[in-house]
Amino acid sequence: MQEDILINWSPQETRVAIVENGALQELHVERTLERGLVGNVYLGKVARVLPGMQSAFIDIGLERAAFLHVADVWHRQPDGEPPSLVRNTQPQIPIEKQVFEGQVLLVQVIKDPIGSKGARLSTQISIAGRMLVFLPQDDHVGVSQKIPQSQRDELRTRLQQLVGTEGGGFILRTNGEDASDQELSEDVAYLRKAWARIKGASVRLPPLSLLHQDLNLLQRVLRDLVCENTQTIKVDSQEQFEVLKAFGLEFMPAAAEKLQHYKGERPIFDLYAIDEEIVKALGRRVDLKSGGYLIVDQTEALTTVDVNTGGFVGARNFDDTIFKTNLEAAQAIARQLRLRNLGGIIIVDFIDMVREDHREAVLSEISKQLSHDRVKTMAGGFSQLGLVEMTRKRTRESLAHMLCEPCPTCEGKGIVKTARTVAYNIFREILREARQFNPREFRVIASPKVIELFLDEESQHLAGLSEFIGKPVSLQSESAMGQEQYDVVLL
Repeated sequence: MQEDILINWSPQETRVAIVENGALQELHVERTLERGLVGNVYLGKVARVLPGMQSAFIDIGLERAAFLHVADVWHRQPDGEPPSLVRNTQPQIPIEKQVFEGQVLLVQVIKDPIGSKGARLSTQISIAGRMLVFLPQDDHVGVSQKIPQSQRDELRTRLQQLVGTEGGGFILRTNGEDASDQELSEDVAYLRKAWARIKGASVRLPPLSLLHQDLNLLQRVLRDLVCENTQTIKVDSQEQFEVLKAFGLEFMPAAAEKLQHYKGERPIFDLYAIDEEIVKALGRRVDLKSGGYLIVDQTEALTTVDVNTGGFVGARNFDDTIFKTNLEAAQAIARQLRLRNLGGIIIVDFIDMVREDHREAVLSEISKQLSHDRVKTMAGGFSQLGLVEMTRKRTRESLAHMLCEPCPTCEGKGIVKTARTVAYNIFREILREARQFNPREFRVIASPKVIELFLDEESQHLAGLSEFIGKPVSLQSESAMGQEQYDVVLL
C-alpha cells in the first residue's frame, strides 16, 4: 500500500492529509491560537507559598501565575519502585518545607489555564515519544495498564534490555505493544536527546524561560505518522520544509529522507481534491460506488452507522446484492472512522444477511480494513439484533467537533419547529398575555416565513384571535431571526 503525506501550512493553521493509493484516509488540523500548553517544560520561579492551601504560585512567564499543589511535587522512590507523586504509606511533607519564595524550579504544565485559573504544574517531568513516555527523574521501566496482563511481563523485559543502563524511566504506551526493537530503540534515542536539550537549556537560560514545548503538528508528522509505507512527505512552504528537514535530520533521519518541498502552482490539497473530501466527511450521508450509502450519526455517547442498499440492484439475486453492499460498506466504514476521527463506541447496522459465510466475510473484511488504522480499534461479531459493535480509542477531537459548532438556530438538534408550529405558539402567547394585561395593541416580530404564514394561510385565524381579545395584532418581519425565534410586544 502506497502512502503519501501532504502538508498545507499557513501562519494560522497547519493541515496534514494522509493519502493512501490516491484516497484521503486521515486529516489532522492544528490551529496556532488553539495550541495548548500541556507538556511544556518551564524554568519557573516560586512567587508565593500558601501553606493553608498546601500550594504555591509559580511564575512561568504567562499572564497569570501557575499553580503547584503539594500532591504534584515529585519525590524519588526507593528501590526503583514505580514513580508516584503521593504515597499512602508515607506522611506528606508540607509544601512550605519543600519550596520557598524566589526558588527556581523545573516544572511541567499538566493542565491548561481555564477562565481565571492559571495552569496547573507538576515537578515530575515526562516526555512523550511515539511509543514510549520518558521519565528522566526515575529509573522504573513500566508498561501501560491498558495492555493485557499476559503481555506485560514479556514487553517489560524486552524494554529493559533496549533501555540499557544509561538511566531514566520509561513507560510503554498502548500503541507500542506491536512495535519492533528498532522502532523502540529509535524512540529511546529521541527521548534521551530531547531531555539532554532540556537540561542544557535549564543551565543556559534565565528563569521564566520555556525549555521544551510538546511537538507541533509538523514535527509530530515525522514522529507519529511516518511509517514504512510512506513514500513522500510534501510540504507547501519552503520555510517550514527547511525547519522540518533540520528537525528530522537531528531526531528522525529515516523520515527526513522522505521530505519534499512542493513547488506546484495549484494548492497542494487540490492534487487529491482534499477540500471536497473534507466537506463530504462533515455530512451524514456517504455514497458508495455501487449505489448504496451509509448514514453516520455522531452522538455524545456513541456513533451509529446505518448501511442501505439505495439504488444498487446489480447482483444476480437479492442475497448477493445485500452481501456486496455490506462488503463495500465495511471498506467505507473503516475509512470514515479514520477520516472523521470517530472514537468511543461505534454501532454498525449492516443490512441483514441470511447466510453465515456472508456474515463471516463481512466481519473479516472490516477487521482487515481496521488493521491499517494507527489508532487501536476492536470489532466484535454480529449481535442477536444483527448489529456489529466496535470501539476506537479517542486520541483527539473528531473532525466535526474540531471544524464545526452546534447550529445556533436548531441548537444542535438538527431539526427546527415548522413555521406553522411557531405560529400556533404565538397564538397561545398572545392569548396568555391578553388575559393578564390590557395593552393598546399586540405586535408580533418573527421570521419572514412565519409572518408570511400569518398573512396568507393563517390570516383568518389571526383575524379571529384579534376579534376574540378585542385588540389589533400587527406583524413585523425580521430576517435576522431564526424560524423558532419570535417576540410578542405589548404596545
